[in-house]
Amino acid sequence: MHTPPRGIAMVGFDADDTLWRSQDFFDEAQAQFERIITRYVDLEDVGKRLYQYEARNIAFYGYGVKGMALSMVEAAVDITEARIKAADIKRIIKLAKDLLRHPVEVLGDVREAVAEVAAHYPVVLITKGDLFHQEAKVRESGLSELFRRIEVVSEKDPGTYARLLEEFHVPAARFLMVGNSLRSDIQPVLELGGWGVHVPYHLTWMHESGVQLTQGRERMREIAGIRELASAVRELDALAMQ
Repeated sequence: MHTPPRGIAMVGFDADDTLWRSQDFFDEAQAQFERIITRYVDLEDVGKRLYQYEARNIAFYGYGVKGMALSMVEAAVDITEARIKAADIKRIIKLAKDLLRHPVEVLGDVREAVAEVAAHYPVVLITKGDLFHQEAKVRESGLSELFRRIEVVSEKDPGTYARLLEEFHVPAARFLMVGNSLRSDIQPVLELGGWGVHVPYHLTWMHESGVQLTQGRERMREIAGIRELASAVRELDALAMQ
């Protein structure tokens, strides 16, 4: 594949809630957790209380199902003042195991959209979360052959993207990231001088929401669905070549 001397030289893709469903299953697990806890205490903000534990524990456990599970157990003990029964702790652990075993559900038109972009640009997959779980989802998705590289990282911030782009030998000004999260997929790349296509998902984890872009808006496009991706990439590529 010939890469022109200017313009977009590589396109990166997020995975969870960009290529396949994820937050739906986490939200359902949380709803079941809340039902368990409200048998012990009369609280309306169990979900918010759980998020406080999850946010604090990211530094220890990282992202993904296992970190959520440990946070749920800790929150359950604290919220119920240690009155929660061992059987219900076991139910909480089962919620996590069910998440880890859940079949991958690739979103509609994703394969065609990624393949269309990959026909014109090198594409890489950059996702964060538990290494074993993310690798399993990539395998089960049937999409792995479309990507030049697959990277599972502990965090998606400017430093991580800068490190990866150095490894890819691609300057930030020629890199475009596609994803559903402004916080993790778009904002860090824009801060480095890159480009982004935001594909909103109908659900967003609290940790990924509430982001206000302060720079680089002119280098981003938001699309209503993945079918619009190739057109958005071409538009930004033309701008990058100026």
